[in-house]
Amino acid sequence: MDEQQLQQLTESISLESFGRTFRHRVYFNPRLRTTGGRYRLHDHDIEINPEAYRKYGLEELTGIIKHELCHYHLHIEGKGYRHRDRDFRELLKETGAPRHCSVIREPVRWKTKHLYRCTDCGQSYLRKIRMDTSRYRCGRCHGRIQKVE
Repeated sequence: MDEQQLQQLTESISLESFGRTFRHRVYFNPRLRTTGGRYRLHDHDIEINPEAYRKYGLEELTGIIKHELCHYHLHIEGKGYRHRDRDFRELLKETGAPRHCSVIREPVRWKTKHLYRCTDCGQSYLRKIRMDTSRYRCGRCHGRIQKVE
């Protein structure tokens, strides 16, 4: 699918599902990594992750477009367009748009390398970086902290 077909698809979904026209631009953005799409507040454009279309197909793409159009139309009307707003959640239900898209790419997780334990109360602390045990105390009981691993 090229960007012209994507634009036509978005305009048709907007008319069918929302009864309003979409007058801005929609395009693929390959720099999006973990999200299916993004509505840009400052210029009202919509960016779509091409990986979502490649991985899951037209049905997932349609859901992502509907979700972003919910943001778009509510923002244009001056209503609550954020995920936590009631207007947004109600419009998602009315149009059958998903709240979240399918997982595109797992976020990179850091491995925890250092385990510390309080000598008094036994509270454990998992840390990405080392900690100077002579400078810090337990947050719960102010006891000494000792490195376990």
